[in-house]
Amino acid sequence: MNSVENDELIDWQVAGATARGLARPGPAVSRAGADRAVAELRACAVAAEEHVRAFTGLEVPAADRPVLVVDSHSWVNANLDVMRTLSSPLVEKVRQYREGVPSGALRSTANTVGAKLTGAEVGSVLAFFSTRVLGQYDPFGADGGRLLLVAPNIVRVERELGVHPPDFRLWVCLHEEAHRAQFGAVPWLRDHLLDGLAALVAELDLEPAQLAVRMREAIRRYARPDERAPAGAPAERVDSEPSAVTRTGRRSLLDLVRTPEQRAAMDRLTAVMTLLEGHATYVMDGVGPLVVPSVAEISREFARRRNTHRIRPDALLRKVLGLDAKMRQYRDGERFVRSVVGEVGMDGFNRIWTSPNTLPTMAEIAQPAAWVRRVPLRRG
Repeated sequence: MNSVENDELIDWQVAGATARGLARPGPAVSRAGADRAVAELRACAVAAEEHVRAFTGLEVPAADRPVLVVDSHSWVNANLDVMRTLSSPLVEKVRQYREGVPSGALRSTANTVGAKLTGAEVGSVLAFFSTRVLGQYDPFGADGGRLLLVAPNIVRVERELGVHPPDFRLWVCLHEEAHRAQFGAVPWLRDHLLDGLAALVAELDLEPAQLAVRMREAIRRYARPDERAPAGAPAERVDSEPSAVTRTGRRSLLDLVRTPEQRAAMDRLTAVMTLLEGHATYVMDGVGPLVVPSVAEISREFARRRNTHRIRPDALLRKVLGLDAKMRQYRDGERFVRSVVGEVGMDGFNRIWTSPNTLPTMAEIAQPAAWVRRVPLRRG
């Protein structure tokens, strides 16, 4: 197992060294200013926890759920741990596959070089995010969930926006505390996500010949415009018309390579992530006006900054990393939550946390009324 994990898939030492080497330093801050920022972020996290509990009605058991105020290098280290955890199903899948293949056919110097290249790629991705992430709730830590607040990034962005730092810091904490409430109040949620990832990996076909066939078919289909939107293609909302649904007219090569079983597993996992991101955004937008005096200015400036950054040279990398899809998760998920709460209230919406069977499907994310009809009125 160690050989597979460390030598033949991802070289984690290379990943960490690459990420730390490429990560940009934070803004210049005095020692006193850094200490104040850390203390204030910790206080904002505590305050946000109370605001989120009151707004959502989610009962989070009292427990030691650490708040870690970190720099970019510490964020990289934390997320290397997360990625090792999340990659474990794939490691096991590869191990099982290789049991039936002669060892000499797979274990070679080329595999070691490939692991180092993959490690460098992983490190590059982490470096990209390490200077952009403001906060993150990590439910997969070995000692339970932990909230990470990346102080240098928060300070840099609040300076760029010209907003009131205490308000901006509380605003950031509201979103991440919503995630902490989700996992704290719903103890089965973490394992459900891990099971979903394992189900997705279980459908992977590691046979090189089969992968090559599907890749060639994907390229052929992608090259022909008339085949980019086959009947039954997944639906995607139109930004200009919130209530409308349209077929996806263009899918990536990776989408086309996936088998139907993989797409089904991915849809189930995506539905959960869309719910979690949308719910956190709804909570932040709902609580913000009540407790953040300058929330309107912060939201306006943050949106302006996001639109401006879309034309930067890293726009292609953002697409490759799926950041555009992440934004759709915020929008579609928030729209779903707002619609359901508007129809059945927050108590009715909280039925969604009853069990994996009451989570919405992707079709229900697009049609919230369908979820309301399906889920029974009372818990259980």
